Amino acid sequence: MTDTATPFPNAPAPSTPPAEPRLTSLSHGGGCGCKIAPGVLSEILRQGQAAMPLPPELMVGIETADDAAVYRLNDEQALVATTDFFMPVVDDPYDFGRIAATNALSDVYAMGGRPILALALVGMPINVLSTATIGRILEGGAAVCRAAGIPVAGGHTIDSVEAIYGLVALGLVHPSRVRRNADARPGDVLVLGKPLGVGVLSAALKKGRLDAAGYAAMIDSTTRLNTPGPALAALDGVHAITDVTGFGLAGHALEMARGAGCDIRLRWADVPLLPGVRALAEAGHVTGASGRNWAGYGAEVALPAAWAAPDQALLTDPQTSGGLLVACSPETAPAVLRIFRDEGFAQAAVIGEVRPAAGGAGRLQLG
Repeated sequence: MTDTATPFPNAPAPSTPPAEPRLTSLSHGGGCGCKIAPGVLSEILRQGQAAMPLPPELMVGIETADDAAVYRLNDEQALVATTDFFMPVVDDPYDFGRIAATNALSDVYAMGGRPILALALVGMPINVLSTATIGRILEGGAAVCRAAGIPVAGGHTIDSVEAIYGLVALGLVHPSRVRRNADARPGDVLVLGKPLGVGVLSAALKKGRLDAAGYAAMIDSTTRLNTPGPALAALDGVHAITDVTGFGLAGHALEMARGAGCDIRLRWADVPLLPGVRALAEAGHVTGASGRNWAGYGAEVALPAAWAAPDQALLTDPQTSGGLLVACSPETAPAVLRIFRDEGFAQAAVIGEVRPAAGGAGRLQLG
C-alpha cells in the first residue's frame, strides 16, 4: 500500500502567492497623462536652461518644444534622437508595453524620420510585480519594435516604486526632409491622423466603466505606428508635422502656432473622435491632466460662445500615442489624406487652418 500520510503533519499548508495588483493601480497617472503640466514645464525649463554654445550640426534642439532632437551627420543623413516613457495606462502588461513603445517611436516619425534602433527604459517595483509580468511588458515593446523593423539594442533598468516603461528611439532622415513643428505657414490647412479620446477612455478604464469595444478601440489607436511620417515629409507641400500627445490637441496646436508666429483655427465639428468618448466625457470620465492642460494654456484659446465642458475636456484630452498633426498647403491636402488612408488611418481629416497672427501671435481659435 502506498503511504499517503503527510511527511510533516505539523507543517503549515503552502501559502497562495498574493494576487498582483492592477498595473494602473500602481501609478498616480497613466500614459501621456503623466506629463508635467505645460505651464509648470515652461517654468522649469526657463529656470534650468543654461546658456551654452550649440554645434551648427544641431538642426533641432529644445527651442521650439519639438518632438525630437535632430543632428546633421552629413549631406545625406541626420540623426533623430528622442526618448519617451510613462506609467501604465492599461492593466494588461503586454498592451502597456506596446502602447509605450508605439508612443516613443512616434516622435521619430513626426520629424519625418525612420527608426533604426531603440533602447529600453525600465523601472519596475520588483517586490510587487512578478518577473513574468515585467517580461510581458518588455515583450510588448519588443513586438512593436519588430513591427517597425528595428531592434531593441540595449537599455537600462531600475527598481522603482511605480512601474515605468519606454524607449530611447533613434532614427535617420535626410536633412532636407526634417519637418519641425514650427514651420507652418499662413494659408496652410491642418490634417489630424488619429481621432481624439484616448485620455477619456483611459479614465473610464481606471474606473471600471470601459466596455470591451471601447478597450479595443483604445488599443487599436494607441498601438498604431505613425508610419506615414516619412512619406508625408517627402511632400514639398508639407511644411510642419508634430504628434498630438500629453498636452492634447489644443496644446500641440498652440506649440505649432507659437513656433510659426501664426494663429490656428480649428473646426471642432470636423475633429474626429474615438467611438463613445463624447458620452464618456459627458459622464465625467476625464483625466486630471485635461484640467492641468487647460490651466496651462487656456488663456491662449478663444472658444465659441456656446461651448460645453465635455468639448473642452476633449480639446485638452491627453493623447497617449496620438496622431500626427500636419500643416500643409491646401493643394497638398488630398495627397496627405491619401497617404494616411493607404497606411490604415481611415479617420484622418482636415480639421482647421493656419492664419496670419492677429495681435499676439500663437493663439488658437475654435470654430
